This record gives sequence, structure tokens and C-alpha cells, in this order.
Amino acid sequence: MARDHSPHGAGELCGVGRTTYVRALQDGGVPAADGDRAPCVVDLGLLRPDPRDASRLLPVAPSVALPRLLHALDADVTDERARQRRLAEVFAPLMTLGEGQFTGARSPGATVLKGLPRINEAIDHAAAGASREALAIQPGGRRVQETLEQAVPRADGVLSRGGRMRSLHPHTGLHACPVYAYFQRLDGDVEARTLTELPGRLLVFDRSVAFIPAGESRDVALRIHQPAVISYLVTTFKLLWQLATPMWPDAAPEPPRQGITPRQLAIAELLTEGLTDTEIAARLGMNVRTARVHIAKLSAVLHSQSRAQLGYLIGQSGILGEGRA
Repeated sequence: MARDHSPHGAGELCGVGRTTYVRALQDGGVPAADGDRAPCVVDLGLLRPDPRDASRLLPVAPSVALPRLLHALDADVTDERARQRRLAEVFAPLMTLGEGQFTGARSPGATVLKGLPRINEAIDHAAAGASREALAIQPGGRRVQETLEQAVPRADGVLSRGGRMRSLHPHTGLHACPVYAYFQRLDGDVEARTLTELPGRLLVFDRSVAFIPAGESRDVALRIHQPAVISYLVTTFKLLWQLATPMWPDAAPEPPRQGITPRQLAIAELLTEGLTDTEIAARLGMNVRTARVHIAKLSAVLHSQSRAQLGYLIGQSGILGEGRA
């Protein structure tokens, strides 16, 4: 008799599926019918057909299955980042069209805000009404201290009303004094994590209103109040959060990196993607000269004689972590 298992999303393993996988690992395989009762365990690649017996399924070793699943998740997040950049590029030249008609006026699902005072006023208003949750992506840059100073009273308000705060920062924030000073001033349910690279700035309050940049300029933003779009932004935030490294209140211990700084590590990862110096500088919010200084230091540490050799040595050195060599 078939056993029922609770519905769940794609890419997830239900209780029946986990039990089936554990039994397959212990017994060296399970009947093929067990895979029909828990299709998620087959869809995730945890069981495969026995080439010698069509009526059985063989387990895939956890040490093989987990990296595959994590790689697929990483690829999904990379695709989402690319989609965000493409959307921003498409809408950027449209933001100035019909400014007199639409700027500051409510359009279906969004409001175009022009000018830093108006943007900050709208964010302050949204934060003042939030009592459950504040999500933030702060990609850093030259104005990080100014941005964080503005964020303190907003975060304090949400936290004082019993809400929680989750914040993503670039990995270089692990060693940025303004970032740590910001979190030390907050009291409540606050967590922060870091990633090597982040999309543009994002603020979401109580999952009812969100703010994103409208192109490259800092003085134009979109206030989003369309539930489906906000749900998409929150889902993207969750995916990034799962891949991020804990920073606050307890930072994850960093593995030894052969004397290479977090910023140089970020550059190393982009070098392996084949990006130019100009592209690397743009992605990490620094000027080209600074990027080239860090690349030169990487070359010196890894004893590289050329740009091509540097990419190879980065992969062989293991500085990017397991699975990237």
C-alpha cells in the first residue's frame, strides 16, 4: 500500500523521502516502487536505477549528492542575480520618460521616487510603520557609513516594536569598522551575513513594501507595493541568505587563506570567471586602479607570471574553498 507524504516544493526532501534514502544507504538499495512513493528522492538525484536490476534503486553517496544540490542552488542564485541586472538595465533608460506625469505618482504596483530627500522620507515612513520584519541588502561602496547612519533609527524603530532584522553585506564588511559599529548600536533580534558579491540595494518592511534602485543613479528609486513582486524579492533574499556567511552576532570562523584579504578573495573569484579589470572594479564598487593593485598582490602571493597563469593558480590553490579548485 502506498504511503502518503506531505506536498512540498521542488528541490526539497520530504520525511518519507528521507526515510527511503536512509534505508537505501543502509541496505545498499530499495525496491523501485519506493521511489514512486517518494518521487522527491529520485528527482533530487539521491537514488538512481540499478543497471543490473530494473526493479531496484541504488543510493547515491551523500558526499556526491550534496555538492551537486548545492551547485544547482548556487547556479539558481547566479541566474537570479543576472535577471536582476538585466531588469535594471532595461528599465534604467525608461526612468526619465514622462517624469512630470509619473514621478512621485502612484503607478500600478510601484512608485517612482526621485531625489534623495524624497527617497529617504519614503523609507523612513515605511520603517516607522513596520513592526514584524526588516530585510536589507547593503552592497557597500563609498557611502557605506552615511547609509548605515541613516539606517540606525529605522532599525531601532522596527526592533523596539518587537520586529526582527536580517541584513546582507559584502564579504569585505567582515573587516569594516562602520559595519560593526552599526550593529553594536542595535538591540534586538538582529542577524547579518555576508557574500562575496551582492545585487543592488534592497529594503523590505513587513513584506508589504520594498525599495530598490532605479538604475545606476542613487537619486532615483522604486517603492514597490505589489505583493507578487515583493514575494519574489523576499524569495531572492532568502536564497542569498542561505548561501551567505554569518557575520553578526557570531561571525563564522574564516579558513586560512594564505594571507589573502577578503577583498582579494572576491577579486580572485571574479578572475576565475574571466572578467576584465574594469568589470571586476564595477562589480565590487572600486576604481580600476585599486582593483589592479589587488590583482598584483594576488599574483605576488601565488607566484604568478601572467594573467592566464594567475587564474590557473587560483583554482589550484584552494583559496576559493572546496569544490572550486
